[in-house]
Amino acid sequence: MWGAEHGEPGVFVAFEETKEDLIKNVRSLGYDLESFIKRRKIAIEYVRLERAEIEETGEYDLEALFIRLNDALKVTGAKRLVIDSVETLFAGLQNSGVLRSELRRLLVWLKERGITAIITGEKGVQTLTRQGLEEYVSDCVITLDHRVSDQVSTRRLRIVKYRGSAHGTNEYPFLIDEDGIVVLPITSLQLVHNASMERVSTGLPWLDQMFGGKGWFRGSSILMSGSAGTAKTTLASYFLDATCRRGERALMFQFEESPAQYLRNMRSTGLNLEPWVRKGLLTLHAARPTLYGLEFHLATMHREVLKRNPSVVVVDPLSSFTGGTFDEVNGMLMRLIDFLKGRNVTSLFTHLIPGGGPVDKTDVGVSSLMDTWIILRNSPPGHNGGRHLSILKSRGMPHSSETRAFELTNRGTVAV
Repeated sequence: MWGAEHGEPGVFVAFEETKEDLIKNVRSLGYDLESFIKRRKIAIEYVRLERAEIEETGEYDLEALFIRLNDALKVTGAKRLVIDSVETLFAGLQNSGVLRSELRRLLVWLKERGITAIITGEKGVQTLTRQGLEEYVSDCVITLDHRVSDQVSTRRLRIVKYRGSAHGTNEYPFLIDEDGIVVLPITSLQLVHNASMERVSTGLPWLDQMFGGKGWFRGSSILMSGSAGTAKTTLASYFLDATCRRGERALMFQFEESPAQYLRNMRSTGLNLEPWVRKGLLTLHAARPTLYGLEFHLATMHREVLKRNPSVVVVDPLSSFTGGTFDEVNGMLMRLIDFLKGRNVTSLFTHLIPGGGPVDKTDVGVSSLMDTWIILRNSPPGHNGGRHLSILKSRGMPHSSETRAFELTNRGTVAV
């Protein structure tokens, strides 16, 4: 599809799906295959093979397929070809020597004509492919895997080899939905992102004062941790409000409340965020953390950031992802933070500390990745000031070491 959209027609050879089935199936991915066919950008060649109609006698070759392919390539002027799948060509044939010879001849035939070809195949028992030859004669080999862990499925992709090109060798999660296919590298980015000197407001004047009256650095990562009811989400929401007031786009990933519930609850603290949502400055993306695997969530965040291009991202709460192992969660968050820093996006993460736990500990162990760490506490019963805030660290800037008491009212967040 991508090639057809960018001026390179293609031919799709199908053995298992008719043209009508393909048109219907790829529509769920957001592609209008029928339109490409009508404009002669893509040609569909459906080859019907029935095992019951095959009688293996004499020599077997693919000459008829070559003739059919050659005609389709000439008519469309295509330089791209997909054959799905190669196993069907050899269904029921017993002579493995002939199979391997004809498969090699097919790949050479395509290369001589300068055709970029993708050939799909099934995984073998002890080999990457059923015939055990495709990976040796191909220039690039990609293996796909769909595995289930703790009742959560994740699709993964790995580049086994790619001749003449440097490439990542790790597994990459990818997702398929109505917006198409998104592949996300799981390796962390290198530490080459820029460090901005610009400050952005926290959205609260009294909190800005604790950072020298200027707020925190643009492109930095901020962690707000505290027990339940310490106003983590509320303070993060004031930061979102300040971002939208500057005319910048903001994106919030919410893992505990629906967008409607979140907007309603924030109105009780003096914040009306609905105008920013209607103007398109604020995007709320809500999902249960247990709905997908960690890497699927990471891929979704990656895609949403690329689509919305925000200057601020809020993840509320970070502790929702503690269902995985420590290494899995830590690795996922490291990649997310690196990705956001590379785009100069200011990121704020809230983290729930279970009741009774130390306030300077986090379950996911990412505090070292954060530039600024804010600790929130509830006041003991009978004390003035409903909540207390202190800055545990803030790299590269002077900040207050005092503990500031504040209260939540229907007119806003007020320092005591």
